[in-house]
Parts: sequence; structure tokens; C-alpha cells
Amino acid sequence: MPTSTPPAPAGPAPSGGEARAREALGRSQGGFSTKIHLRAEGRHGRPIVAVLTGGERHEQIALEAVLDGGAIRRPGRGRPRLRPRRVAGDKAYSSPTARRRLRRRGIRPVIPTKKDQPRRPDFDRAAYRQRNRVERLINRLKQFRRIATRYEKHAANYLAMLTIGMILLWI
Repeated sequence: MPTSTPPAPAGPAPSGGEARAREALGRSQGGFSTKIHLRAEGRHGRPIVAVLTGGERHEQIALEAVLDGGAIRRPGRGRPRLRPRRVAGDKAYSSPTARRRLRRRGIRPVIPTKKDQPRRPDFDRAAYRQRNRVERLINRLKQFRRIATRYEKHAANYLAMLTIGMILLWI
């Protein structure tokens, strides 16, 4: 005699959106992906803070978490700097909300405007050219195969591997 299976419980599947958000996984065109949001120190471009979000999430979600973490030692004596003087970001951070958040913290934004926004005459092109240090930092981190391919299923494990890679870049 065939046995009938009980109906599946109503509600989201265990691997639904909530689990993906917790594990910093997001759907994009190529499938699941993860965004790494980095804060680098300005002189040598070494990593300070890394925050993970899902691949389809907007960059501004991680802005405050990236700004709140990390400190930079000053040469000589004195307390470490917690806030940078300037932040160079790409056009994804060009919204008035992101600029307002930066100014509220006393940070000068060095962010180009999008085509649909009015141009800012105080934009510092020379300071923006230094943003390539962050891009080069990401490339150096992606030299570690474990970081480039994300073998880990859990965000905590992936962040641990990312932290190990960041430490190796400091030493």
C-alpha cells in the first residue's frame, strides 16, 4: 500500500531570503554572490575593516558599518584616528543621504556625481585618483583562492578567511 506524505508546512523555505541575508549571500545575474565592503588606510592601501553583504544589496547599507569600525595608528604618540578626513567612493555612494551621513561625522566626501545629479564644483579629482588603492587591495585579497571563490557556506567562516587574508597583507 502506498503511504501518503504529509503536506509541507506553510511559510518560507529554510534556505529562504532570511537565511541568505544572514549568510551574506544574494542573487545576481550569475547566481549567488557576496559583496565585500572595505575600508583601507590611505598611505599604503592596507585593509582596516571588511563588511559582507549579499550580492544584490546596495553599497550604502554597509557604509556606516565600514565607517564605525577600525582605527589607524598615528605616527609617534597619540590616540589612533577613528575617522578619516576624507572618503573616496564610487558613484554608488553619490546619493545625498550618503553625503549627509559622511558630513554628519565630519568626513569630507570625495565622490563623483551621477549623470542625473548636478555636478559639484568642489570635487577633488586628485584625491579621487587615490581610490585605486582600494581596487588594488581587492585584487590582492582575491589572490587568495579561498576568498576569490568563497568556498565557505557561512558568512562567519568567509569573514574569518577574509580577516586572515587582511592580516597577511599587513605583515
